[in-house]
Amino acid sequence: MKIFLAGHNGLVGSAIMRRLAKEDVEIIYANKHSLNLLDQRAVGYFFEANKPDAVIDAAAKVGGIHANNVYPASFIYQNLQIQNNIINSAYENNVKKLIFLGSICIYPKFAEQPIKEEYLLTSPLEPTNEPYSVAKIAGIKMCQSYYREYGSDFFSLMPTNQYGPNDNFHPENSHVLPALLRRFHEAKRDNVSSVEVWGTGKAKREFQYVDDLADACVFALENVTSDDIYKNGLTHLNVGTGEEISIEKLARKIASVVGYEGDITFQTGKPDGVLRRVGDNSKIHKLGWSHKYSLDEGLDLTYNWYKQNV
Repeated sequence: MKIFLAGHNGLVGSAIMRRLAKEDVEIIYANKHSLNLLDQRAVGYFFEANKPDAVIDAAAKVGGIHANNVYPASFIYQNLQIQNNIINSAYENNVKKLIFLGSICIYPKFAEQPIKEEYLLTSPLEPTNEPYSVAKIAGIKMCQSYYREYGSDFFSLMPTNQYGPNDNFHPENSHVLPALLRRFHEAKRDNVSSVEVWGTGKAKREFQYVDDLADACVFALENVTSDDIYKNGLTHLNVGTGEEISIEKLARKIASVVGYEGDITFQTGKPDGVLRRVGDNSKIHKLGWSHKYSLDEGLDLTYNWYKQNV
């Protein structure tokens, strides 16, 4: 099988690359200098030239609360453009299977917890990441629409918050876990007496070590079809651990992993985002997949990678 992996350099894409390397497949990829995924014509030419059998779309503009607030136009435009170009080019070039990756932030702000796939579009979104969420919802519906109109085996997986090797560790534009890991590491290095954390610390999140998501993608490639999803009244499948932790407990856990012994203070004037977000992963479990890494194992692996590479 010839597989085009879009977004191979990112957190998720690099993990999928590592996982696919264990399979008897040919992996096709292109960096942003040789293929601009925002360019419809260039993407079309790439598909025509390479004729992949399958596509995993891990390409996206991503970021935490701060980045989503500062760059909303970039988040909605770039994500819509990338996924439109990839999904339509896949159809036009007879790709047999496409997996589109989104995020758990697609769900309503006040969705019942744990969040089931059926809760999509049942009430308003969280405003802080609405542009990104709207783009990802459009991707879900696009895959479903190509299935309905053309019978394409295109479907979506919605991962929970990912972390691990090759994450974005920028102190302001990254997601909460890598941002905290860097902040505590630098505070320990520089003997800083206190570290500030955005929000009250009460918000709860679900975190998944990225190699588990990579494994879920290969599982879905081999074992899941669009019929398994759409004929059961779903639009996508959640992928996560089903385990949640408060930001305060996460911060203290990361401080422990890093070995930081100073104070931790919470900036209560900063936004928490959604106060609770954990996915119901029972549907992909019934199909035969479940996660392997605990949060403690994942944090140790991530911090060791960070010290060696960042």
